[in-house]
Amino acid sequence: QVQLVESGGGSVQTGGSLRLSCAASGGSFSFYYMEWFRQAPGKEREFVAATIRYTGSTYYADSVKGRFTISRDNAKNSVYLQMDSLKPEDTAVYYCAGGNNNKYRPDTWGQGTQVTVSS
Repeated sequence: QVQLVESGGGSVQTGGSLRLSCAASGGSFSFYYMEWFRQAPGKEREFVAATIRYTGSTYYADSVKGRFTISRDNAKNSVYLQMDSLKPEDTAVYYCAGGNNNKYRPDTWGQGTQVTVSS
């Protein structure tokens, strides 16, 4: 069974950048959708970004559009999230996820990585 492991989280100041990575192991990295979600304290988990395996098409939440960039490297079984112009409201645990049917309901989740943006 595929396992997803995130890395790259940390603490930055407003306006800073971070790059999250997600590596798949234990199986085929063949999800149609590879995605990032996040969950802030006291809030529900929300969709951040998704990329499609065969077309490279990308989707973003309005709150991160123009600041975040999702990409994937199928040869390395990895997906990335470049986060620029970070804001305090971006503070959350970020989860990598993969699925085949619905980009808002992935089948497999990573354990998450903390991102903290201070003002």
